Order: sequence, then structure tokens, then C-alpha cells
Amino acid sequence: MAATVEELYRNYGILADAKDNLSQHKDAYQVILDGVKGGPKEKRLAAQFIPKFFSSFPELADAAINAQLDLCEDEDVSIRRQAIKELPRFASGENLPRVADILTQLLQTDDSAEFNQVNTALISIFKIDAKGTLGGLFSQILHGEDIVRERAIKFLSTKLKTMPEDVMTKEVEEQIYTETKKVLEDVTGEEFVLLMRILSGLKNLQTVSGRQQLVELVVEQAFLEQALNPTDTDAVDRLLQCTRQALPLFSKNVHSTRFVTYFCDHVLPNLSTLTSPVAELDIQLEVLKLLAEMSPFCGDMEKLETNLKMMFEKLLEYMPLPPEEGENGENAANEEPKLQFSYVECLLFGFHQLGKKMPDFLIEKINADRLKDFKIRLQYFARGLQVYIRQLRVALQGKTGEALKTEENKIKVVALKITNNINILIKDLFHNPPSYKSTVTLSWKPVQKEAAAVGQKRPSGDDVGSAAAVKKLPVSVLPRRDARQIYNPPSGKYSGTIGNFPYEQRGGFRGGRGRGFGGRGNRSRGRIY
Repeated sequence: MAATVEELYRNYGILADAKDNLSQHKDAYQVILDGVKGGPKEKRLAAQFIPKFFSSFPELADAAINAQLDLCEDEDVSIRRQAIKELPRFASGENLPRVADILTQLLQTDDSAEFNQVNTALISIFKIDAKGTLGGLFSQILHGEDIVRERAIKFLSTKLKTMPEDVMTKEVEEQIYTETKKVLEDVTGEEFVLLMRILSGLKNLQTVSGRQQLVELVVEQAFLEQALNPTDTDAVDRLLQCTRQALPLFSKNVHSTRFVTYFCDHVLPNLSTLTSPVAELDIQLEVLKLLAEMSPFCGDMEKLETNLKMMFEKLLEYMPLPPEEGENGENAANEEPKLQFSYVECLLFGFHQLGKKMPDFLIEKINADRLKDFKIRLQYFARGLQVYIRQLRVALQGKTGEALKTEENKIKVVALKITNNINILIKDLFHNPPSYKSTVTLSWKPVQKEAAAVGQKRPSGDDVGSAAAVKKLPVSVLPRRDARQIYNPPSGKYSGTIGNFPYEQRGGFRGGRGRGFGGRGNRSRGRIY
């Protein structure tokens, strides 16, 4: 039988006045529990009164929690919010994991104010008992329905970094690492990114050994033991995302060797047939950028010579021979070869980095005719560079501040960085013997205040690979013959995209279940408290 407002107030008074004899008034507390069966006024009072005396009646603990949960599911949103607000008061001892589990399930609400209330309550009990709260959160992540799992992961990815140090103890971080590894056995792409963000923020994993552990997790997800099917967009998407997650972890002590080797073995040979997971993404340039960024952190390689040859052959594909001259000394072809500046910057940089490990490669591992052909290509490319660099400098001369912020001028600034980088690297290779001493900062990377040495430890952070994308715009200093031509002579091409990696994963990895990324099965619906 439902209690009336008057009965609720009367029994509340009995309990409030009982002080040390509260346990003798079990009947009064039962009346308050019955308040959840009443109307809106009775329910609001019950939502406040039940938690106030909860700890005094352990024998009614289950009934009290269930009564409060009924209020958390009431049709009246104001009653739900009040009940949720009071839930942390039930979070003591063995009840805390259950309350955490309940609050995690309540994250599925579509009401923004209610959702914020759940978040606040979860943060509150996390500070009371982090390990118990994590138990409830991960229980739902592993076994709950999809919407709850998604929001619980997002809660951890955004809120853990706000927790004070005395809450985020070593034991708590170890629990997060252990539980996250379980979750990683079956994740979508979006979940993988968020979970790696969680782990990357743990203090325990900021050491060299910690970073190495994270790289091992990414390697496991990347399927580097399997050959790459270049036409499988899911496989390409997986490799892109895993490589992006690994990039900020690499340093002079945490090596990128396995990823660089995989790219040389499976990506470069299939570069032209790679299928982009997103229509607007230049997949060839994207993977070449990733390879270039990883190359400074490559350790000892078993197949160094083989990998250098692959990079060398791929570089030749983007470095054309000079066009043959006709009888009158003019170009016999209809138009100049197109120079792919962005591609060449990436490949030349990667070749230069690996070349440091085998400085006699161009002298002893390449035959004389092949080397002569390479130098002719380098010389022709360098000539085109000089023309373009002069044109860009003239176009940008005197421009400062706001003038440099226009889309056209931003692209010209990047183009100047690209061409200067290529020019420096080509000069190194023209030395006799070839030199590998120069250092450049890749055109899409921010210049470090200190000497921008390529071999320095990478800065880590969530923003790696997330710079804004700018629409591709044609930049011509001289009149152009077609939409792709940049300048004449010779014509050239570089990416109009400014920033690190404009492509962000969207919605995870499609495909079957199993270890790592996959489509996750449907889960149960309804309350499972």
C-alpha cells in the first residue's frame, strides 16, 4: 500500500528523532520505502528520505536500493533526476560496485540533464572507491548493451584525466590496464581509439617500458603477422588507425621497426591498388606520410637492404626522367612530366632515414647504370624545384599576418616547406659519397623550438594525427594548362591538405567478430540491475 505525504513526513520525523535507536523503527522505514508506490509528491519525498536512513537498516538494503531504482526509472524526469542524484549515498561497502553498475546502465538516457546527473554521480562514487566503480563500469563495457558500452568507454576516456592523483593510484591504473586489455579482444575502430587514449594517459605507462607495452597492444590489433589485402577497405582502415595510435608512442627507445617493415613488405608494393576507406582521402599520400613519420624511430632491421630497395624503387616511380628533346631543342612530349612533390617528400625522407643505417647502399648495393639513372632523375627534379621555390618566394614576398592565413597562401607556405625539404635531401644524396647528415622537419609537422632534429623523442598527445583539413585548391604562379598542373615548367603536384592526418576514423571497423576490431553482437535490452 502506498504511503501518503503526511505518513511519509510523520515516519521521517520518527526516524529523525530516534537518533541512536534507529534500528528499532524498521516499520517507519518500510513506510518510507512504500512511498515509491505513491504519486509524484510521495515519490519525490521517498527519493530524498530513503538514502538518508539507508545505512541504519542493513536488513532492508536490497529493498531500499530496489525502491530507489524504481524511482530512477520513473516516467517523470524530475523524479528520475532526484533519485539519481541521491544514488551515491547508497555506495558504501559491498553495495558500491552494484551502484556503479546501475549508474553505468543509466548512461543510456537521452535526457541531457539526467545524463549529466549520472556523470556527476559516477564521478562522486569514483572518488569514494575507484576500484569498485571501475568494476561496475567495466562489467557493463564487457557485458552491457551497445549504447551503455559506448557511453561507459567515453566516460572513462574523458573523466579519468580529471581525477586527482590520490584517486588514480598505481593499483587503480593497473586495474584499468588489465580490464582494458580484456575489452580490446573485441572492439570497433572508434572504441579502439578511445581505449588507447585511456591507456596513453595512465601515469604508470609514461615510462619507456610502459610505452612499449602500449605499442605491443597496437601491434596485436594491427594484424602485422598477416598479409595486407589492398582492396579490403576494412583491412586498410585498421592499418591506418593502428599506425596512428602507435605514432605518438615511438621514440629513440621505443622503435617503429615492425610497422616500417610491414609498410615496406606489404604497403609500398601495393601502393597503387590501395582502396581508401573514405572517398575523399588520398590513401597513397596518407600511408606515405605515416611511413615517413615512423622512419626516424626505426631500430635494427633484419631486411634493411630489401626495405631500402623497395623504398628506392618506389621513389623512382615518382621521380620522372627528363623529357626527350626534339630536333629543334624543344620538348618532344606534349607536356612536362608532373612532379608529385608531397609523395616525393615522404619517400625521400623515409629513404634518407633508413639510408643512415646503410650509408653505402647507393654505392655498393645499386649498380652503376641504376645509380646514374637515379642521379639524372634527382637532377631533373632539383631543377624543377628551384624554379618552383623561386616562384613561391615571389608569390609570398612581403605577405605577413592575415595575408598568410588565406587558403591560397596557406597552401603556398606548405608547398614552400615541401620543396625546401626535398631540395635539402636531394643535395645530401648528390654528395660523393651520399650523405645522410641533414635534418628536416616534415612539412605537415610543427617546427620545434629546439633544433628540429628528426631523431628527437616524439611529443605525445591526443592531437597527433588530428590537424584540420583544408580543401585542395590549385595554386598556380604561372598560367596552367590543366587542373592538376601547378607550375610550368615542369608541372607539379603536391597535397593541398594542411596538417598531420586529415582523415579521422569514422564509426569503427566494419567486418566480422573475432580478435580485435569487429562488429559486436546485439546485447540485451532493459534493466539488468
